[in-house]
Amino acid sequence: MLGASLHDILTRLKAEPQRFPKLDVIHEPSTPVTAPIILNLPSNGIRLRFDGPEQRLRLVEVIDFTKNKITYKDRDVFKSATTAAAPGSISPENLSGPTFKYVYKSLIGPTYPGEYIEPEAANSTDLGIYILSYPGIAFSFPMQTSAWSPGKDMVSLLSSSTVYVAASMAIFSGSTWSDARDTLYTQQLEPVKAFSAFSKSRENVPEEVNLVKIYGEGLIEFVRPTSGSSLSIQLGETTPQQLVAELGPPDAIYRKNDQRMSIHKNRSESGTHPRPDMSDFRHDDSTDTDQSSAHTATDDSEEDDDDGEVAGNVSGECFYNYFYHGFDILLSTPTAPSQRPPSKERYNPTSTYNIALDSPSQLVASKLVLHGNVPGSYPFNRHRRCRWKIEYLNVPGGKVINSETPFSEVEDSLYKEWKTIYKNSEEAKSRQRGMVLNRDWGDSPGSSCELLGGWEDSVHGKRAGITGGSDSTKGLGNTTLFGFPGLVFEVLKNGTVSGLTVF
Repeated sequence: MLGASLHDILTRLKAEPQRFPKLDVIHEPSTPVTAPIILNLPSNGIRLRFDGPEQRLRLVEVIDFTKNKITYKDRDVFKSATTAAAPGSISPENLSGPTFKYVYKSLIGPTYPGEYIEPEAANSTDLGIYILSYPGIAFSFPMQTSAWSPGKDMVSLLSSSTVYVAASMAIFSGSTWSDARDTLYTQQLEPVKAFSAFSKSRENVPEEVNLVKIYGEGLIEFVRPTSGSSLSIQLGETTPQQLVAELGPPDAIYRKNDQRMSIHKNRSESGTHPRPDMSDFRHDDSTDTDQSSAHTATDDSEEDDDDGEVAGNVSGECFYNYFYHGFDILLSTPTAPSQRPPSKERYNPTSTYNIALDSPSQLVASKLVLHGNVPGSYPFNRHRRCRWKIEYLNVPGGKVINSETPFSEVEDSLYKEWKTIYKNSEEAKSRQRGMVLNRDWGDSPGSSCELLGGWEDSVHGKRAGITGGSDSTKGLGNTTLFGFPGLVFEVLKNGTVSGLTVF
C-alpha cells in the first residue's frame, strides 16, 4: 500500500462507500503540488499522508483503534474491551488501544529503546509521547513527564501505571520512526501496481509512467520508474497500435464530438507553415484540456471492450484515456508537429514511422494532455497525477522547469525561449493573453469556452463523497489558458499548473 498514488487510493475507497462513507482531503491551497496532502477517514479512524509532487502514500496512521479491526501476522492489534482484559490498573472499559505489554510481549516482540517527546509548552496535561518503534511500524504511548527518566529501561517505564494505552500507530518505510521521519516525503518508494487491475480485471497492468519529458517538435519521452526504461513517441506519427503495445489498452475511449471551440480556429488553408500565430496555439482544439467526464463510460466514452477497436480500427477523432498513467492522447489524422524550439537543434531529424501527412485513413497521436490532479481543482481525481519536465528549457546548472514550477516562472522561461518569433514585446504580450474559463457554471451549452467533460460530476469538487479542506464549499472559480508553440497550460488562480496539453 505504501507508494500507491492518491488517485489509486481514492478510487479504491470510493468503490466501497459503505465501508468508507466519508473522505476528507486536506491540502495547502497556496502550494497544493509541493506541500503534503492528508486524506482523513474519520469514520474509520485512519489518516493517510501523501507527498505533494508525486502524490505517493508515505504514511498510514491509525488514530482510533476502536473503529478498525487491524491484524499483524494474523493477530489482532487491538481487541475490544468485551474480549480483552487489561493488565495493571487499566480497566477493560477504559481500553481504547493496545497496551505496551501486549505489543512488546505478545504481538510483535522486543525492540530497541525508542524516544520520548516532551509535551509542548502550551500543553497543560503534562503528557509527553513515547515512541515504541519497529521496522516499518511504530506505536505512540502517552506518558507523564514526571515518570520519564533517560536512565531507566523502557520496559520498566512503559509497564508502570503512569503510562496509557497506545494512542496511535504509524506504518511507514524505514528501520525506525526516528530514521524515517526526516525523509518521509522525499525518500524513493517503489510504486505499487495501479488498482486498475482490480477494477478492470486485467491480468497484466503495464508499468506506470512517472515522468514525461517534453523535447519540442512533438517529441515526447515517457519514463518508467522501476525498470528505468523509456518510451518515445512522435506526435503526428505514432500509431494507436504502438501506443497500445507500449502503454496497454486505454482505460476508456472518448469520442471527440464537441466542436464549440472551433470559433477560435484560424488555420491556414495552404500547405505552408509560416511564422506561427500564437492565437492558433492558444485557441484551437488543443484547448480541450478535459477529455473525460468520469471513469465510467458515457455516450461519448467507450470502454475498451473491443480489442480490434482499441488496436486502432477507430473511426473519427477520439481520445485514449489513460487514467492510471495520468494523461490522455488524442488520435486524429496526421498533422505537422509544432515548430522547433529556437535554441535547440532538431531532436528527431529522421522520421521513425514516415506517415504521410495527407493520409486521411491513418489515425496517429496528435496531442497529449497531462493532468496535474491538483486538490481543489475541477478535474481532481479523474486521473493520477502525471509529472512532466520541459527538457528544452532545462540547461545544466539552471532552473528546472517542471510540473511543480509556478506558472509565472514557466511563463518567463518560455518567453525567453520563444521571444525571437515575435516582432516586438507588444506582440508578445498580445499573443500571451490568457483565455479565462469558468469551471463552476455547470452545463452551459451556449458558451464557446466550455471544454469537454461532465460538469454535473464535479461541481465544487464534491464528486463521489470527497470533501476538501477550508473553502471547499465555495466555487472553484476561474482557470486560465495560456498558449506557447506546442504547449497550452491550464493555470489555477494560485499560479499552479492544473493541466498541460502538448501538440
